[in-house]
This record gives sequence, structure tokens and C-alpha cells, in this order.
Amino acid sequence: GRNMTGAVVAEMSGADLAVVVVTIASIVAVGAVLFGLLRLLRTLEDLRASIDVINERVPPLIDELAESLAQANHELARMERVVGSAESISATVDATSKLAYRALSAPVIKTVAVTTGASRAAKRLRKEQ
Repeated sequence: GRNMTGAVVAEMSGADLAVVVVTIASIVAVGAVLFGLLRLLRTLEDLRASIDVINERVPPLIDELAESLAQANHELARMERVVGSAESISATVDATSKLAYRALSAPVIKTVAVTTGASRAAKRLRKEQ
């Protein structure tokens, strides 16, 4: 048996040995490529599952964000109206106070002047008597 194996190995030429080595290397390379492809397929399946989860969750979030934005715009418009009303009220009060000042200041000044003049005249009359 031993001689037979030794004879078979001895009968192999360099080319035959190269063919065997290349065949084994090719089988190992194909196995490595298959293993890499299987890993890539698993990764792609995980990625697809993640994308499905994102597709389930994101549209409701976008709708909620759009609704919140619309509500914020509504509140902002309302606040602009309130601020505009406050400015209008402030301008009206300012104009009214100026008008009241103008309307009342002349009679008040005249009344004070008349009163002051009358009191001075009364003092002079008292001194003279």
C-alpha cells in the first residue's frame, strides 16, 4: 500500500500538482465569496427591516410636525392681531390723553389764574383796610 501511494505521488508531475493546488485554492475562494455574500444578504435584510420600521414611524411624525407647525402659525397670527390691537389701543389712549390735556389744560390754567388773581386781590383789599 505504501509503495503504491509513493508511486502515485512520484508519478505526479509539476503541472498536475499545480492543477490540484489551483483547484483547492479556487474552492476556498468560492467558499469565501459565498460566505461574504451570505453576510451581505443578512445585512441587507436587516437594513430592509430598519427601513420598513422607519417608513412606519416617519409619516405619522411628519404629519404631527405639520399639524404642530400649522397650529404655531395660527397662534402667531393670533398674537400678531393681539399686538396690533394693543398698539391701536395704545395709540388711541395716547391721542385721547393728548386731546384731554389740550381740552382741559386751558380751562384749568385759566381757573388757576383767576383763583390766584382773586386771592391776591383779596389779600390786597384786606391789607388796605
